[in-house]
Amino acid sequence: MLRAYRLTRYRAGGIEIRIGRRVPDALFQRLGTRRATLLTAWNPFSRHMPTGWNERMQRRLRRDLRSFVVLDAEGSLHCWREAMLLAGGPSQPVIRLARRFRQSAVVELRRGARARLIQL
Repeated sequence: MLRAYRLTRYRAGGIEIRIGRRVPDALFQRLGTRRATLLTAWNPFSRHMPTGWNERMQRRLRRDLRSFVVLDAEGSLHCWREAMLLAGGPSQPVIRLARRFRQSAVVELRRGARARLIQL
């Protein structure tokens, strides 16, 4: 599973994000912050769930992120795709939300640093 996370191509704000690679400054300028976290409510514990269920959970996650600047994002690997959100700001509150939505990992971004996978 870790290999799949590392190979996934993430996109937010028209910018590609890869684990272990630096994130372009343009993304942080757009968010108005030096930190951000990629997360989703889809497929908790990496178990496939129906699309309607995933979409409802994603709407709830977006609502819970209302105090953050949020960009729509996506993760894809081969034919798999998952809707994601990029939340600008400190990662700890976002990580708590990801745990509440039973996610296995998030991607932490810091300006000037490489994107980092954080297992939960």
